[in-house]
Amino acid sequence: MKADKRYFVTVWIFSALLLSASCSPQEASDGGAAVAPNVLVFLIDDLGWRDTGAYGSEFYETPHIDRLAAEGMRFTEFTTASPVCSPTRASIMTGKHPARLNLTNWIGGEQAGMLQQADYVRQLPLDEVTLGEAFQEAGYTTGYIGKWHLGETGFLPPDQGFDVSVAVNQAGQPASYFYPYHLDEPSVWDVPDLQDGQEGEYLTDRLTDEALAFIDAQGDSPFFLVLSHYAVHTPLQSKDELTAKYEEKAAGLPPASGPEFISESGLGTTRQYQNHAVYAGMVQSTDESVGRILDRLDALGLSDSTIVVFVSDNGGLSTYSGDRTLGPTSNLPLRAGKGWLYEGGIRAPLIIRWPGEAGAVGVSETPASSTDLYPTLLEMAGLERRPEQHVDGVSLAPILRYSGELGREALFWHFPHYHGSGNRPSSAVRVGDMKLIEWFEDGRVELYDLASDPGETDDLSAAMPEATEQLRATLNAWRQEVGAGMPHPNPDWTPQQ
Repeated sequence: MKADKRYFVTVWIFSALLLSASCSPQEASDGGAAVAPNVLVFLIDDLGWRDTGAYGSEFYETPHIDRLAAEGMRFTEFTTASPVCSPTRASIMTGKHPARLNLTNWIGGEQAGMLQQADYVRQLPLDEVTLGEAFQEAGYTTGYIGKWHLGETGFLPPDQGFDVSVAVNQAGQPASYFYPYHLDEPSVWDVPDLQDGQEGEYLTDRLTDEALAFIDAQGDSPFFLVLSHYAVHTPLQSKDELTAKYEEKAAGLPPASGPEFISESGLGTTRQYQNHAVYAGMVQSTDESVGRILDRLDALGLSDSTIVVFVSDNGGLSTYSGDRTLGPTSNLPLRAGKGWLYEGGIRAPLIIRWPGEAGAVGVSETPASSTDLYPTLLEMAGLERRPEQHVDGVSLAPILRYSGELGREALFWHFPHYHGSGNRPSSAVRVGDMKLIEWFEDGRVELYDLASDPGETDDLSAAMPEATEQLRATLNAWRQEVGAGMPHPNPDWTPQQ
């Protein structure tokens, strides 16, 4: 793939940005010239907590992601701020909780039931200082490739601090994973900028080509790049040879010890096994993307000066409403999947490789949130904190350095919406290992001890009434503090619906 001229930023523009930057890269350890590490973020769509070998999958093959985990810090209790994509992506870009932003649903997710869903904004407000703008102001060349889903025209990456924007459509998934990435009639799912592709070209591979071209074009200039794969989101489409490979592998699996699908709360159906060949092929293509880019960093001598983050935007898609058995992955031992506030819907992989910190290797069980990536990346890059911006995020640098704890009292989630997974409007709070979920249709609550019951099978709310009421009060106070939007009765609803 030839590097397109759109990747080149003129020297004088970059120099002016560097001289006028309000934030300064960290000084070299010998007191010499400032060192500005590159930052590369792999943002994967819908990749489940257990969808890689590093996190326990025995079906999907992910040697390159596993290598990254071995070379960095793997967080086992990282959770996304939402069980769906747009709110989590907003939390990463701003360091604010989606409820504070009033961006609590995936943009376009309009659905009602007994309740009318809470109102929400349908674009990331321009007055937020995004991660792209923070790094751009610090003199970095900033790039965004792939899925955005934080607004349409006027609210796209070029409007939010990114110098380079490639293959960003105005929806939450691609029209197709195969060239020309368009439907027969123009649609918001069509992926732009890739008209020079070839028959049979696969989107995950092409986005990787674009990322490699961006990296090659930067020379010695520091860059901040988000490679936001549309994979492994629907439509479920894999290369034929990979699908065939995993069909054969699935056929050789031992007999299942239980049902392949089970009911979730009588509202949805959840897959219990990882055996979906097409999905497995999509995971492998994503892993190959990671490998190609890590290899290019090695070849260019950039690995020792490039921070790498690998993260998903919510839990794996394992649960569909009703009796539909369409969820392609399993999050076991976690409960449910994308769209739910059970751990299967919000726990996701997070791997951070920090070459500037030799000790930042291992496994962390510290609960963390997608809001934390904003202050973490600023600190890792040696940029000034922006506490007025990332008000809900806490830097994970002390965990990476083994130098302290986060000092966070609670984690919160707020999803006042219905979802195609069968989920009903709800909120949740976690304090220590105790997690409470509140359901808005009937005010019912559930309480779980995640230390002993990560699968959330034993509701302790009746057995621990004091703890239940205390956590409910904590959750309610937080909702009032951030101005969380709430659902309201639906005058058109009848029980027959």
